[in-house]
Amino acid sequence: MGQKYYTVTIAGLKRDLPICRINDNLSIAAFVIFGDVELTIAAARELLKRAPEFDVLITAEAKGIPLVYEMARQSGKPYFIARKYPKLYMANPIAVDVRSITTDKDQTLYLDEREMETIRGKRVLIVDDVVSTGQSMRALDKLVEHSGGRITGQCAILAEGDAIGRKDIFYLETLPLFFDSDGENGDNGGK
Repeated sequence: MGQKYYTVTIAGLKRDLPICRINDNLSIAAFVIFGDVELTIAAARELLKRAPEFDVLITAEAKGIPLVYEMARQSGKPYFIARKYPKLYMANPIAVDVRSITTDKDQTLYLDEREMETIRGKRVLIVDDVVSTGQSMRALDKLVEHSGGRITGQCAILAEGDAIGRKDIFYLETLPLFFDSDGENGDNGGK
């Protein structure tokens, strides 16, 4: 049996996302922004149109990096990346634990003391590529709050699962979750 895809249109651009198994009962349409410059630019532009006022952007390492960079480039605002591992340059990093649907294990996100000082008192826009369980965003919320920043918005290119319909985030499009043994359900729109 060949690879199955889910077709989605994001910021006017059509993409076929491969359906990938997470476990015996769940598959997702895998969205990887790396290397897709056209989509990164278009999605950043559309998210910025919907964004509330902000002073800085933040994302979690790694898949949100191209998006947060492009949003920073277009807006002229600085951005920060919560790292998965403490780096040698980090002075007194703070850490928050997170469990993502795509990694299925506990991870920790770190932010440097100097970055926290820059965030203190600022309006912060949290950025991610896809929000599903919301665990990564919750970890970023904690880092921003611990830093003394004020969260003015949370955004993602795509929302799936429990994130669809949440009022505390904004996103461009939705993705279904696939809950059966062959990676398909009645709501896949795929091919």
